[in-house]
Amino acid sequence: MSAQAAPTLITSVRRALRLLEAVGAHEGGAPAKQLAREVGLPLATTYHLLRTLCHDGYARKLDDGGFVIGDKVDALCTGSRGQASLARVRPALTALRDDLVVAAYLTFYEDGEIRVADIVDSPRAPRVDLWVGFEEAGHATALGKCVLRELDAESRQDYLARHPLADLTPRTITRREELVRRLETAPAGMPVLDLEEYALGTVCLAVPVYSRETVGSLGVSLRVAPSVRRGTSRIASSRIDEIRDRLIPAGSRVTRGLSLSA
Repeated sequence: MSAQAAPTLITSVRRALRLLEAVGAHEGGAPAKQLAREVGLPLATTYHLLRTLCHDGYARKLDDGGFVIGDKVDALCTGSRGQASLARVRPALTALRDDLVVAAYLTFYEDGEIRVADIVDSPRAPRVDLWVGFEEAGHATALGKCVLRELDAESRQDYLARHPLADLTPRTITRREELVRRLETAPAGMPVLDLEEYALGTVCLAVPVYSRETVGSLGVSLRVAPSVRRGTSRIASSRIDEIRDRLIPAGSRVTRGLSLSA
């Protein structure tokens, strides 16, 4: 690489990273003088960097004066593992999008909320217009209803107690008793449907997935001719069957991928 094309490197950042690597190499902690020798830094510079790392949570000073890795590094590692999990299962979402020409979605139930973790779409398979956040529309989406179906009764009631069943379209289920009845009588292992309950002109199907103990859902959305009359959504049953037959094994692949990378 020529001198003109060489990258611009920030020395202070590189020093901090080398120091953090040295801290991480000592499970029981190491004093500043030892760390300074290992990374070849002046002691004053080492102290200054360690104070900064401790202040921001990337390092922690022990009572005996040694330094160990801080909680912020653990948080970064957890985030990177989550990114690795999504990268491992994203091909399954991409395959659904390309094979069925539909947008594909992945959600998880975390901290009492249904959150979208990934969306794979394209100009030919556009995502649904998220005009109401998924966290507030679990009752009206196939993705959300699929998660609610998998929850135990206590967790489901807790969610419903905190989230009013907003009337998003003329087809949205707004009575809690009716929603619970439909969830409890839905066939196990079969996709959950949203027939224009979140947005007119959009139909969604979803199946459950798991990442260890965390339940989620894998789903797809497709555009249909809008129809506001209950029970008359214009989508051929053969299309539903085609999507169902692809979605169920895809959900199994996603669960296996999440388990491998957890």
